[in-house]
This record gives sequence, structure tokens and C-alpha cells, in this order.
Amino acid sequence: MVASVAADATADAAPASTSGLCIDSIVVTPTIAPVISDPALSLVAIDMPIGLPERAARDCDRECRAALGPRRSSVFPTPARSVLDARDYADALARQRHATGSGISLQAWNLVPRIAELDAALGQVSRRRSDRIVETHPELAFATLTGAPMRHPKRTTAGRRERLTALRPHVAERWRRRSSVPTGAAPDDVLDALVLAIRAAAWSCGGPVVEFGDGRRDGRGRLLRIRG
Repeated sequence: MVASVAADATADAAPASTSGLCIDSIVVTPTIAPVISDPALSLVAIDMPIGLPERAARDCDRECRAALGPRRSSVFPTPARSVLDARDYADALARQRHATGSGISLQAWNLVPRIAELDAALGQVSRRRSDRIVETHPELAFATLTGAPMRHPKRTTAGRRERLTALRPHVAERWRRRSSVPTGAAPDDVLDALVLAIRAAAWSCGGPVVEFGDGRRDGRGRLLRIRG
């Protein structure tokens, strides 16, 4: 399996310096388990649902969509836990409606194997460790970094330019070049990984946190939250 999403593109981050955030490497990993269990990573920010709904849609999804305005469609309803072993999209749709009262997008269904992989991997780490694995969202991270949601979709030329402008004060020049895109990732994956590293570094240093969710946990003890 080749990772090609920002959730699997990880960046080791240190506090910012005058030359920009010290991001040593961006790598594409085939599986997520070694990342979330790596003791060298004190905090993991991941663009993937962690706390899964069981009987109702997540409040944090609704709150995040409301905060993102023009980028609200980038936050899809999180699949219910019962969807993880659905046979096909029709089965998933029925299970999601039974659990939450609403449907599931085809985009979300296509991510279910990755969500199930993360869910299984989280089951192999301690509760203390799992609380250091934080669900976030790149669009929320960019909005927090700049003070407002991005105006343009990330895969457009204008969207890439807008996000590079937001990153410029925070990262070294080399991470803004297309030549820095690792095999198996797209240019927007790198931008997403960079902004998540910047925000994770800010949280670690006691910087401001934007967080949606009321502290509730799912049936496996995982927080129903999104942090940006």
C-alpha cells in the first residue's frame, strides 16, 4: 500500500527559529502504526477521524464546518464505527443512517479502509499515548494560522499560492519547492503536512489552541474532537 494522503505524510517539527520551523523530513509511510507508536514523536497531528460516532453525528464535525465557511465542504461527516466493516457502499450508507440519521459520502466511504487501519493501530497503544495522537484538519490548521479560512480550494493554482503565502513566515524555503514533494505524495499533501507540523509545534510550546468537541469520548475511550 502506498500512502498518498496528508494523514500519512509526517513531519518532525521543532519550535520555530529565525530561519523558519525546523522540519527535518517529510516522508510517505506505507502504514500508520509505526508512526503513532514511535516514542520519539511526542505529539502526532493526524488528518483522520479518531473518535468515531456510534449513535449520533459528531458535534465537532458540525462545529468545524461552521467555522470554515467557504472551506466547509472539506469536512465530511465521520463514518460511524459500525461502517468500518461494511460490505460495500450501499451497506455503509444504511449503517450510517441507522447510527447517525444521515448518510455518508462516497469520499468518506473510500477512506474507510484507512480509518479502520488507524482505529486498529490505536487499539495497540496505551490510553496515555493515544491522547497524544490528535485529530486535526488541514483547513482548520490554515484558518488558525492565518486568522481566517482559506478562500480557494487547495488543489487550484490560487489555492496553492494562498497556502504557500500562509506558510512562508513559518517554514524554510526548501519546503516550498515542488522538488521537495516525496514520491507517493501530491503537492497539496506536503502543504497539509507542513501546516499540521506548524500547529503541532505551537500546541507543544503552549501556543493558542482552537478545538471543537466537548470532551466526550467514544465507546473505545477516544476523544470526539478536532483541533486546529
